[in-house]
Amino acid sequence: MIKVLKEGRPSAARAEDLSKVRHTVESILADIEQRGDAAVRELSMKFDKWDREDYRLSEQEIEACLSRLSKRDLEDIRFAQTQVRNFAEHQKAALRDIEVETLPGIVLGHKNIPVNSVGCYVPGGKYPLLASAHMSVITAKVAGVKRIITCAPPYHGEPAPAIVAAQHLAGADVIYCLGGVQAVGAMALGTQSIEPVDMLVGPGNAFVAEAKRQLYGRVGIDLFAGPTETLVIADDSVDAEICATDLLGQAEHGPNSPAILLTNSEKLARATMGEIERLLAILPTAGIARQAWADYGEVIVCDGYEEMVAEADRIASEHVQVMTRDPDFFLNNMTNYGALFLGARTNVSFGDKVIGTNHTLPTLKSARYTGGLWVGKFLKTCTYQKVLTDEASSMIGEYCSRLCMLEGFAGHAEQANIRVRRYGGRNIPYATAAE
Repeated sequence: MIKVLKEGRPSAARAEDLSKVRHTVESILADIEQRGDAAVRELSMKFDKWDREDYRLSEQEIEACLSRLSKRDLEDIRFAQTQVRNFAEHQKAALRDIEVETLPGIVLGHKNIPVNSVGCYVPGGKYPLLASAHMSVITAKVAGVKRIITCAPPYHGEPAPAIVAAQHLAGADVIYCLGGVQAVGAMALGTQSIEPVDMLVGPGNAFVAEAKRQLYGRVGIDLFAGPTETLVIADDSVDAEICATDLLGQAEHGPNSPAILLTNSEKLARATMGEIERLLAILPTAGIARQAWADYGEVIVCDGYEEMVAEADRIASEHVQVMTRDPDFFLNNMTNYGALFLGARTNVSFGDKVIGTNHTLPTLKSARYTGGLWVGKFLKTCTYQKVLTDEASSMIGEYCSRLCMLEGFAGHAEQANIRVRRYGGRNIPYATAAE
C-alpha cells in the first residue's frame, strides 16, 4: 500500500502556472511572426538585458571565447563530446535502409533521410549548460543534418565562453547569442536575419518547452523537454546521504524541478528527508533547490518492488536513478521513463554531462509515449515501392481495385484498373471492380 510522506504543490496550482506560461508564449510568438528581428531585439533586451543589431557571433568572437578557456577545459569538453559522438554513432549503425521483394516482382523499402536543417537551443540563463550543445549538435551531425544553427542566451551579460566553445567544437554551422522564447521562435518562424529551420531540439525552461509545443506542426521538435525531473528509486541497500544528494543534485536546476523519492523503506524515507535539510544548509545552490524541494519534492513509500514499478510508471519521470539490490528488476519491468541510471555507482549527473547517453529527455509524463533525443529523431524513415513486372502490377491491381470499391473510392479503383488493363490484358470497364 502506497504511503505519501511528502507532497508537492497541488495539481490545480501547477495547472494555473502552465496556463499563464501558455498565454505569455502565445503573445511572444505572435509578435515575432509579425515583426521579426525588431520583436526579437526588444524581447532580448526585456528578458536578458542583451542588445545587438546582429545576434550571430562572428568567427572572431567565437575564437575569443575559446581563448578564455584553459587547455584542461577544452580537453574536458572534447572528452565529453567524444563520448556522446561514440554512442550516437553506435545508434546510427543500428539503423539501416532496407529493400525487400515481398512478392514476386514487388519491391518495398525504406530510406533513413536526415532532416535538412535543425535549430538547437542550449539553455544558459542560470547556468552555462554547455552539455546541451554536445547532446543536440553532435547527434544531429552524426545523423547527417546539413545545416545546424544554435542559440544560447547571454551569461552575465556576454556570450558564455564554455557554451560557445561547446557549440563550435560540436560542429554548429551558425551560432547565435540569443535566449528564451525569442530564440526558439526566431529559429522556427524565421526573421529578416535568421533563416527558419525544419526542426527544433534542446531542453529549456517552462517557457521554452511551451514555445516548442505551440510551434510543433509548423516545425518538427525532438520532444517536450521542460523543467528537469528526477525520481530516485531506493531500498535500504543504500543510505540517506546518497539519496538526498541525488535528489538535490537535480532540484538545483530550477524552482519548479520535481524531485521524488520512491522507496520500500520508511526508515530510509524519513532519514533522507532529514538529510536533505542538512545538505540544504551547506549546498551553494540551496536557494533554488530548497524552493524546488518545498514545492515539487515528494516522498513515497511502497510495499515492494512490484508496487514501486507501478508507481514509477505512473510518475513517468525524465530521470530515474535506481539504487536497489536488484536494479535490473526495474530495467526489465519499467516502461515509462526518459533514462535509467542503474546502481549507486552511476547517477544522473554522469548522463547529463559526460558518459555519452543523451540528456535531452521527455518530461511532463511524455515518457509514456517517447524516449529521449537520439540519432533517429533527426531521421525521416521514408518508404518507397517498385513493381518490376507486368504480372505483378496486374495481380496487385486486382486486389487493390476490389478493396477500393469496398470503400466506395471509384477513382482509386480506376488507378488499379488501368494497370490491370495495360499490364494484364484484361478488359475491365472504367471504375468498376476487377472480378
